[in-house]
Amino acid sequence: MLRAGLIGLPSSGKSTLFQLLTSTREAPRTRGKAEANVGISRVPDERLDQLTALFNPKRRVPATVEFADMAVAGRTDTKALLDVAAYRNADALLHVVRAFRDPAVPHPQETISPARDARTIEDELLLADLGVAERRLERLEKDLKKGAAPELVKEQALLVRCKAALEDGKPLRTLGLEGEDARQLRGFQFLSAKPLLVVVNLDEADVSRAETAGASFGLSDLLAETHTAAVGVCAKIELEIAQLEPADAAAFLADLGLAASGLDRVIRAAYDLLGYISFFTVGEDECRAWSIPRNTPAQEAAGAIHSDIQRGFIRAEVVPCDRLLARGSLAACRDHGELRLEGKEYRVADGDVIEFRHAT
Repeated sequence: MLRAGLIGLPSSGKSTLFQLLTSTREAPRTRGKAEANVGISRVPDERLDQLTALFNPKRRVPATVEFADMAVAGRTDTKALLDVAAYRNADALLHVVRAFRDPAVPHPQETISPARDARTIEDELLLADLGVAERRLERLEKDLKKGAAPELVKEQALLVRCKAALEDGKPLRTLGLEGEDARQLRGFQFLSAKPLLVVVNLDEADVSRAETAGASFGLSDLLAETHTAAVGVCAKIELEIAQLEPADAAAFLADLGLAASGLDRVIRAAYDLLGYISFFTVGEDECRAWSIPRNTPAQEAAGAIHSDIQRGFIRAEVVPCDRLLARGSLAACRDHGELRLEGKEYRVADGDVIEFRHAT
């Protein structure tokens, strides 16, 4: 499951977006301390709908995304996010920046400036991570005086590099680390190392600029950084649309010139940013979507279903979703040679329908 944490200044519409994404009808409540409200969103996928219509299973199970929103009164201390599991373990951060104008909802900085607000929170993430890096380096220095263990020397070198980047105002997601360095960096759970999706919360009058929100509101420099993207929504309108019947909602979106709902666009943008794809398992009992990183080998993809299937992996029986829908049955795909047997190193493609053969 993809996990994302929402961040942003007060009055940015962050909690409204959380309600939209998770179908929560009430604003998150605070108990006077830093804690996360967590909600689950079902990933809209027309392919799963079509497969469900084809197989008429007992259950339809979409992929899901977990969103977390901080429940605190007033401005969130970004450093506090480091102590909240839902943020430490998040795959990405969704930064909600305010672009809407509403005299009844004053901005903490008095003026509306998405670019300024985005940089303000980005700087706070850097400072929070810098504190983590400095404290760990101090501990490493003490440990290395007792003996220069190779793994500690490597860790120190990586953290020195991270500290230099942070002091230079560069988020750790821009370092382009690979292999062992990338794996070790994930272990520190730095906030600025996580991919960043900037959600521009638009004014009702600016809904037509949703597709170009990043460039339209001065975020081009930020978006030029690695693993950073933007999407525009008007959370207020989208929350109203989400409460309509599907046909009425579609008509409303069409009137606004939007091809998809804000929920769809935010989730798709998060998937694209993280390089996530979906594959499907089908049958009379269940049609289900599973989310995995792009280029995941078949044996690892099997682990998304169950670790026993991954351990006992033998072969994957694979057919692209569009071919299955066109043929109308797995038997017809088999007759036309479109149902393939793939080994454990096969890289699962977006939209694959897979049956895993495994030892019990």
